[in-house]
Amino acid sequence: MENGILPLFLSDLIPENDPVFAFDRLMEEVNVAQYLPRLYRCQVGRRRYNPVRMLKTILFGYLYFGSISLRRLELLCQVDIRFRYLMDGAEPVFSTFQNFINDVLRDKIEDIFAVITKKIFEIDCVDLQHLYIDGSKFEASSNKYTWVWKKGVEKSRANLFLKISKLIAEVNKMLPFNPIYVCGEYAPETVKIMMDHLKEAWNLDETKFVHGVGHRKTPEQRYYEEFQKCYERLKDYAEKINTCGPDRNSYSKTDPDATFMRTKKDHTGNDQLLPAYNIQFGVADEYIAVASVEQYRSDMDCFVPLIEKFHATYGFYPEYPVADAGYGSFNNYLYCEKVGMKRYMKFPMWKKETKDKKYHENPFRPVNYRIENEVLYCPNNKPFHFKKRQPIRGNKYGREEELYECEDCSGCPSAEKCKKGKNNKVITPMSLT
Repeated sequence: MENGILPLFLSDLIPENDPVFAFDRLMEEVNVAQYLPRLYRCQVGRRRYNPVRMLKTILFGYLYFGSISLRRLELLCQVDIRFRYLMDGAEPVFSTFQNFINDVLRDKIEDIFAVITKKIFEIDCVDLQHLYIDGSKFEASSNKYTWVWKKGVEKSRANLFLKISKLIAEVNKMLPFNPIYVCGEYAPETVKIMMDHLKEAWNLDETKFVHGVGHRKTPEQRYYEEFQKCYERLKDYAEKINTCGPDRNSYSKTDPDATFMRTKKDHTGNDQLLPAYNIQFGVADEYIAVASVEQYRSDMDCFVPLIEKFHATYGFYPEYPVADAGYGSFNNYLYCEKVGMKRYMKFPMWKKETKDKKYHENPFRPVNYRIENEVLYCPNNKPFHFKKRQPIRGNKYGREEELYECEDCSGCPSAEKCKKGKNNKVITPMSLT
């Protein structure tokens, strides 16, 4: 029988230049234990796994392989000496890793990410003043045919308001001495009060209502059940609108956090609206300094939340936030000026206005119109007059814009090239810059 060799430490079997040692030293210098539950000794049952070692093993698995399944992580803890070293010889199963991620790391992962990155940036002297921002849209694990459109729900709710008003008018004919008041919009609680009012006025007992073939419902029961249906529909509409919130126009029934947006390509190679998330990253010296998961379809709306998250993590704003033209908007430029950052984002039409000579010299662009005596004239020599002042849509700083309307576009030979629709052309001063 051959003699076996039993090393005193598992680390003796790992080469000295293996990256697991550098990773382990870094994690030991970072106080991640403050975000993890304390390890108590159990009186009965299996010995609990050390949460710090569990975290080390999971992070090293993703660090070394880029993407790793929990079942493969379970196997590596059994056969790979590096993972056995991180777990101190323990062999947790995949469900243990899954429960640890769901129950412990889900609410603490952002704090752990921040404390680890701060330590890395301190060691490598990373320049956080230059932040390079970009993102992409990732399809959610949701059925693509489960959309809920906010505008459609609001339209259906408005039609339901009209139906309720009509029902109230019909019911009031049967209640001449105790009518129900009509209003423009109805909340579910209001309709519930109306149902109680009808029940009390007509002495209704729901246990005595008739149903099915061969039974004739009374007018009172029919009206009461109609109000009951309206009540349920109003509750459903209110829930859907609240799920969308003020900043979204859609969501998926099977994943309410996902918003329908146009991605580059889906799994079949088609370009279509799919439930997805807009993932944003801020990179400094090739390190990911900040990341955020947003529900906005446009990158413009993701810029401010990402910068605010950076500020909450590091305590200051980057001086040079570098991003492409997808992030350039007047709101974001004002925000950069407000917090003291440089404006390093092009506006969306920058390339077209600077590179496309045909577009730049287009005579139907308002910026190329003729001006005489402070009056603007279109190519057909029709003057523009002030129409009204209105708030700018989507502006967060209370800005307003002036609208100028052409005097008469009827019979213009260039109307198809100059404008859309049958009305006179309307322009804003922003289109003149």
